[in-house]
Amino acid sequence: MKYRTLLLPFLLAATISTAAVAAEADRPPNVIYVFADDLGYAELGCYGQKWIKTPHIDRIAAEGIRFTQHYSGNAVCAPSRCCLMTGKHPGHAFIRNNGDPKNLQPIREKYGWEFPGQYPIPAAEVTIAEMLKQKGYATGAMGKWGLGHFGTTGDPNRQGFDLFYGFNCQRHAHNHYPRFLWRNDKKEILPGNDRKLDGETYSQDKFAEVAMEFVRANKDRPFFLYLPFAIPHLSIQVPEQSLAQYKGKIPEADYEHHGYLKHPFPRAGYAAMISHIDRDIGRLMALLKELELDERTLVIFSSDNGPTYDRLGGSDSEFFESAGEFRGLKGSLYEGGIRVPMVARWPGKIKPGVVSDHISALWDVMPTIAEVTGTTPPAGIDGISFAATLLGQTQKQRQHEYLYWEFGGYGGQQAVRMGRFKGIRQNMGRPNNPDPLKIELYDLQDDAGETDDVAAEQPDVVAKIRQIMRTGRVPSELFRMKTID
Repeated sequence: MKYRTLLLPFLLAATISTAAVAAEADRPPNVIYVFADDLGYAELGCYGQKWIKTPHIDRIAAEGIRFTQHYSGNAVCAPSRCCLMTGKHPGHAFIRNNGDPKNLQPIREKYGWEFPGQYPIPAAEVTIAEMLKQKGYATGAMGKWGLGHFGTTGDPNRQGFDLFYGFNCQRHAHNHYPRFLWRNDKKEILPGNDRKLDGETYSQDKFAEVAMEFVRANKDRPFFLYLPFAIPHLSIQVPEQSLAQYKGKIPEADYEHHGYLKHPFPRAGYAAMISHIDRDIGRLMALLKELELDERTLVIFSSDNGPTYDRLGGSDSEFFESAGEFRGLKGSLYEGGIRVPMVARWPGKIKPGVVSDHISALWDVMPTIAEVTGTTPPAGIDGISFAATLLGQTQKQRQHEYLYWEFGGYGGQQAVRMGRFKGIRQNMGRPNNPDPLKIELYDLQDDAGETDDVAAEQPDVVAKIRQIMRTGRVPSELFRMKTID
């Protein structure tokens, strides 16, 4: 009896220890999704950039996987973010263009908005953050939201996020030294900022600071950290310390730019903004290692659309070759406007140094996160998980029959990627367009730059794409495509 009494505490401790180990083993992974704003396909070192230094993002690629055929949700900010958050392509997503609601004045007065905010996603839409609540994830977003202001159905706190910090409205995000940022539905005043070119408090630094606070606060539970950073979108603004890396080392052209705020060293400033993001990603990766979260955290980095138009706001996509070999820039459904970088790292799960040509899009992120976390995505989404590709199980990877985009802006456009071929319609809403339903066809395997229209040589492919453009979508009351609705 005496020996049994002595053994009991040891047996109890062993049982508790075993239970703790089992609980840790069952804990789903953390997910960090970093989203740059207007970052071009070729603006990272690991994608061939010559001028801009991105060592920490390059390290993610070297220690993980780099995708060469990943696509944004759409050609501009808000609709692309909607595709990411809800897992739907632009023919089914609720938000299909940028724009502001006109009937929210009472709510605007209540919250003291200085910016109207974009159309809100409805309460019925299920976001990645809401999905992850199935397993009790802590959820945080720091950066630019663009899917509905506070007090509307698109309020990030009503869409699954415990903490939102940053710019709610995209127009507010045009100044990286703002007078305030939102912490949930409360304004947080930033000292020393008054809408000039620079100030005391750089918004990107605040995003990184709050993100790291969030990780520390939730290190003992699974978390989803969404970082839709607002740079390198205009205006070109960056702290002098970061600018020093490039000032005098990148040739500055003598041109007039028309941005919200004008920078005296626009090329150096633009490069420094991207390197500033890269620095913050490096700090975040170091924190994961410090907290021993490295091997239990999937980190993904991508961009919301292609690089901005040359010299609008001071950037120079031609000089930096921001879109690489691809045609078009932001606002276009040609490859340069929608093909974006994506790299991912998860030590012990993703093999290092992998390059994948798997064809994927932002609406695939939701089911991918669902698969790796053991949660269930909502019914009716368009995405297909690329978890098998991440984990090196390419033989199990499902493929899309096609990817579909529509975008009513910039003249009205539709596009379909189907295997090696891509069909695109341009200027569908232009009154002087003699044939608004004409389809251009490009063989991306041999012509990634979309220079040789092969529609006349591939009538069967054109016919299939025409059918998809008609039936692979539902009309939108808010965002009409005049020619086909």
